[in-house]
Amino acid sequence: MRRRDFLAVSLLAPLAISGGAWAGPLVEAVPDGRPHRLAFGPRRFELDGKPFQIRSGEMHPARIPREYWQHRIRMARAMGLNTIAIYVMWNHQEREPGVFDWRTGNRDIAAFVRLCQAEGLWVYLRPGPYVCAEWTNGGIPAYLLRDPDTHLRTKDDPVFMAATLRYIGQLAAQVKPLMAVNGGPILMVQVENEYSMFGDDVDYLRALADMWRVHGVAGPFSISEGWKDLVRRKAYLPGAALGLDGPEVAELNRGHEFAGEAPVWVGEGYPGWLTHWGEMTFASKDFVAPLRDIMRAGYSFNLYVVHGGTNFGLTAGANAEDDGSQFQPDITSYDYAAPIDERGRPSPSYAAIRAVISREAGVTPPPMPAPIDAGRFATFTPVAIASLWDALGTARHLQQPGPNEVLFGQDQGLVVYRKRVDSEGTLSLEGVRDYAVVYADGHEVGHVSRLVHPSLSSKPEVAIPAGGVVDVLVDTFGHINFGPRLGDHKGLVGPVMFNGAPVDEVEAWPLPLDGGWPDHLLPLREPPTRGGVFFEGMLHLDTPGDVYLDMSAWNKGYLWVNGHCLGRYWHIGPQERLYCPGVWLKPGANVVRVLDLHRTSGAPITCAERMHDGMA
Repeated sequence: MRRRDFLAVSLLAPLAISGGAWAGPLVEAVPDGRPHRLAFGPRRFELDGKPFQIRSGEMHPARIPREYWQHRIRMARAMGLNTIAIYVMWNHQEREPGVFDWRTGNRDIAAFVRLCQAEGLWVYLRPGPYVCAEWTNGGIPAYLLRDPDTHLRTKDDPVFMAATLRYIGQLAAQVKPLMAVNGGPILMVQVENEYSMFGDDVDYLRALADMWRVHGVAGPFSISEGWKDLVRRKAYLPGAALGLDGPEVAELNRGHEFAGEAPVWVGEGYPGWLTHWGEMTFASKDFVAPLRDIMRAGYSFNLYVVHGGTNFGLTAGANAEDDGSQFQPDITSYDYAAPIDERGRPSPSYAAIRAVISREAGVTPPPMPAPIDAGRFATFTPVAIASLWDALGTARHLQQPGPNEVLFGQDQGLVVYRKRVDSEGTLSLEGVRDYAVVYADGHEVGHVSRLVHPSLSSKPEVAIPAGGVVDVLVDTFGHINFGPRLGDHKGLVGPVMFNGAPVDEVEAWPLPLDGGWPDHLLPLREPPTRGGVFFEGMLHLDTPGDVYLDMSAWNKGYLWVNGHCLGRYWHIGPQERLYCPGVWLKPGANVVRVLDLHRTSGAPITCAERMHDGMA
């Protein structure tokens, strides 16, 4: 029997508990192509007039190869969930002003939503404009940073609001036909994200909701907030469902102090957690008991995340304190210790959470889909093929260094700065965003890291041993995605001093890496003597399937397989292996390319089945 032909509405009889306002039997329905309406009853969700519990798990199309969407959705359904929550990353859809992509690869949001419906799952849409999500700049396009006077997440900046209106208009055209009232699976739309952690202008939230209404999406709307920040700033959108992030049941009970009779629910419940570069171990959480308590109290919930995926390319974000200190860039993997791991397999928490959902909701989930195969390849060692220093091209002459976005219109990637000095001295790089390698006459003499980590031994002052040519190779991590430093610029943004005097009249070469593998490399004429070397090798796939490439023998840089940028690697860990989906590999030889900022000779790359040995 096809899933959509199954009985569309069946009544269950869980406990009637006052917290989530379950009063009698709950409706257990699937999206069947007919119009349905999610409404707000007295302190509860109602689907077509009957009490309804949202049992949601979040995953992000942008972090999953399109070929694996269906598998991940089926894994979530097999946990007993009835809804998939998705962030839409604005900057993944609109790289340049007015240039949108809603069709290629994992950018086809409408296709993902239709796939959820075909698998019998509703959708909770979380489109931003800001999403956080440990995604670079919280999903807001970096092109807005080219004007340093632009302010993000405020109705008082006409440039930001005009761009937001353009984005919502474009997205609304994609999702309006897929709203539940039009026969689609989208139950509800979140307005902004965690705004009370940033600001307190409720009129800004009202303006965003009005943008959706103008484009034919009338709600229902939800917001997602942390309880302490909501109490502090009170940025509640009147009439919206109130999602609380990581709440205890007592906080959910108090949520009606803001929401009144609108539903209060768990906008984000955390079965896992994020990990940063340089941390000792991978983060994890135990959500079994909290989820049981939440369900017994009668509340709807969204697991953040049920499946994390991967920060492919340059998409990983970063955290920092409110003053910009304690910079914490996110690792390439977004495994998140989620119930469904990076490769789509059940993690140790999967069965336990599945059991809680089955028991408390009174549902029998379908079986898990067949797993994705693991691939195998023999160890190989890429060889040096080109040097970054031979690929610089024509220099740009600048009065002084500055933000990449403002000077070059460049988001992340690399920039080389060059200056001839007349004597030995001290080069001070206070404003490195985020990592710099310093050379004197072609010899590495130091590096500066924005990340405070014992193994880096980094200070903002670098000794220059003699007069000559000084090169500074600046590398970036993703933009800060949370807090008041959202929208931080990249490059050499602070004062650059040599022996106490400002450095001016410099040469610069911007080297963006977000367009794929550089296509203007010159073959090496002699063995390289300094880092910034491009390597190439052949991965011979013995067994088809997903693989992890172990980069523990390398230092710091970027990795491509068959033209796909898998992301960043870094010897400080804890991540040493990068995930490559099997759908990006082909039988036989596969081209692997590496850009390492420090190594001058190749090192072995070995095959692994897991991101780290502690995984199931």
